[in-house]
Amino acid sequence: MMSHSAPPAARAAAQIDFLLVPGLRDSDSGHWQSEWQRQNPHWKRIVQRDWSQPDLDGWCDAISRQLQPGDARALLIGHSFGALAAIGWARRYPERVAGLVLVAPAEPLRFLVDDRILPQTLPCPSLLFASRNDPLLPFTRASFWASAWGSSLTDIGEAGHINTEAGFGAWPWGLARVMDFADSLQSAAEE
Repeated sequence: MMSHSAPPAARAAAQIDFLLVPGLRDSDSGHWQSEWQRQNPHWKRIVQRDWSQPDLDGWCDAISRQLQPGDARALLIGHSFGALAAIGWARRYPERVAGLVLVAPAEPLRFLVDDRILPQTLPCPSLLFASRNDPLLPFTRASFWASAWGSSLTDIGEAGHINTEAGFGAWPWGLARVMDFADSLQSAAEE
């Protein structure tokens, strides 16, 4: 049993399921998602049959396989196309989602899902990390989507696609922001 003296992030982690949702080609072993999972082995991660096909329904089905009805509400942490899948799943099952972390989300039109990933307020709190030189989502579009979705936008400067190639391994600063966000979600749920 957890004592009341546990740090806030530990309290949130005990009451929220964390689910990593990688994008195309999965996240390699040096990617921040893989690093975070090693640091937090209780976190879940989707498993895909085919990581090379940007199939929104397939990604959403993979999320459903990891998050069973009756589980704690989830914080979905999506990268690139995985962020779009997290949005799609949250719209289907809003009662099962505590919040969304959208890291370098891909432009929906790029993957022909703009008819399903719409510029409408998301059904839960969300945090969007954007780069000024992301090849998959110009910063002006990231700002547009953050505003349309009602997401809190975090500008992390020139950070490419916020992946291994851009130098994002363990990314402790990002993890700390995610844990702060999780704590705020838990605090709001307790009010």
